[in-house]
Amino acid sequence: MASRLEKRLLNRVARACVDFDMLEDGDRVLVALSGGKDSFSLLALLERIRRRVPFELSLVAVNLDEGHPGYPQGEIGGWLVEHGYEHRLLQEDTYALVRRVVPEGDSYCSLCARVRRGILYNAAVELGCTKVALGHHREDLIETLLLNLFYAGQLKSMAPRLRTDDGRNVVIRPLVYCDEDQLTAYAADQRFPVVPRGLCGADVDQQRARMKALIATLDADNPKVKGNMMAALARIRPTHLLDRDLLAKLGPPADPG
Repeated sequence: MASRLEKRLLNRVARACVDFDMLEDGDRVLVALSGGKDSFSLLALLERIRRRVPFELSLVAVNLDEGHPGYPQGEIGGWLVEHGYEHRLLQEDTYALVRRVVPEGDSYCSLCARVRRGILYNAAVELGCTKVALGHHREDLIETLLLNLFYAGQLKSMAPRLRTDDGRNVVIRPLVYCDEDQLTAYAADQRFPVVPRGLCGADVDQQRARMKALIATLDADNPKVKGNMMAALARIRPTHLLDRDLLAKLGPPADPG
């Protein structure tokens, strides 16, 4: 029987899937299973939804061992077998590549994520998957919004659904409405074999850590901050921004009076 927490998360995943047309009849979804709490939760919640939807839907969990010392792929694989998930276990020594390319003292995270994603996208094509599901949640979206605002000079976050530049893959993020704290609690409740953070030995992404700390400080003063930031992502007024190309297409804003 589903717990209250699981029901709450399922409702949010289902709402995201409906809002952004994430799942369709005949979909075969590659679920990117990193071994973290979010990806394990994503897999379990999508499996619950798969059993309920009135159309054909299949999942395949794909875990990538990137060569990090002590990475417990065998434990993850054993859990997948025990729980009856279709899966593929991949091995690519991206860890050595990233350490060779990134200057000492810089964060590996950005390059590592791009390389890992490329491998998963290729796997999706080879496995005949129509979608690739990633485990980014609400806090990931609002942290990314601030990162782009402060460090990249762009007003954007993460797309809930997108087609990759080469046109081969459709990426979905079914956890976009889910709170990180609730996913942490769910992972503990389900006893997922979560891989410890920092296993790669790389330094924390300092910019993202600053955004996380900033949001936590603001949230402590006003618990509605995270919800307001998510609401802002869905209530954009482009005529009140400074993108001249976009304004030229939209024309002048209407007189509010």
